Amino acid sequence: IKVNDKTVKSNLKIRPYDEVSIILPYPPQPDLIPEDIPLDIHYEDEHLILVNKPAGLVCHPGCGNYRGTLVNALLHYFNKGMHKTSADPDSIRPGLVHRIDKDTTGLLVVAKNEQTYNSLARQFFERTTHRNYWALVWGDVAQDKGTIVGHIGRSAQDRKRFVVYEDGSMGKHAVTHYEVLQRYGVATLVRCKLETGRTHQIRVHFKYLGHTLFADHFYGGNRILRGKQSRFYQRFMQENLDLLGRQALHAKNLGFIHPATGEYRFFECPIPQDMARVLRRLADFAQVAPLPEFAHIDREINMTLPHASDGNQ
Repeated sequence: IKVNDKTVKSNLKIRPYDEVSIILPYPPQPDLIPEDIPLDIHYEDEHLILVNKPAGLVCHPGCGNYRGTLVNALLHYFNKGMHKTSADPDSIRPGLVHRIDKDTTGLLVVAKNEQTYNSLARQFFERTTHRNYWALVWGDVAQDKGTIVGHIGRSAQDRKRFVVYEDGSMGKHAVTHYEVLQRYGVATLVRCKLETGRTHQIRVHFKYLGHTLFADHFYGGNRILRGKQSRFYQRFMQENLDLLGRQALHAKNLGFIHPATGEYRFFECPIPQDMARVLRRLADFAQVAPLPEFAHIDREINMTLPHASDGNQ
């Protein structure tokens, strides 16, 4: 505690116009513990690794959440199962260049050394990487292609949520380009290309557009937002929400210049089974041919599907 920028004794009597400042130290960062958590390795070389992150896995340790994360898993994997914490001088520490939400699936690139990390971080900062997401959103999106522009910042009512500030008075500039891949009447599958990388960007931008992500409990997409009130239709859609149990968002593509070779690399990973099953069921519901990569998917729940006319009003 300082008074007028000077360290003082605790019994000092303050006077009018004295300026009292309290300096709080940052809490000490705990050593990160390696954990044997299975990883879906999509690509790996001596410089970097691409992981297909499953739903439910937090990327990076945070306050009160220092175990069971992707970083804990990578520490174990990089050090070949040796029990080296992040504080060990010879420990290989993973460099997370970017993150995706806990319940979002898909590709993440992780650097194995400082040079690779700096190169990738610069590409993300300069927006020269290519990131495509597939998202299932409620409703029939009006345009086949479009761009959503709007500052994203924390909500004044709920600091955990983010909102779009139309006037740009708060938040950070954010741009999302999208293209419709398939329409199901009550929902639409879209491909999104990020020009910026704000927290919850796709989820917040599409809620602002009036098309909340399917099954997104955080932003109200886990309720049936489109369709008629027939019990059959309500049961069918609730089954789809339960099958997914998370926001229908997948980081499908990632492209960047390889820091060591200078070669442009583009990677793609398939849609996870939970999301693929829902997309197949919705295609059958809408009586449209499923996209080729979902044609072989079993709907799993064998029931008579309601007609699209029962739910697309």
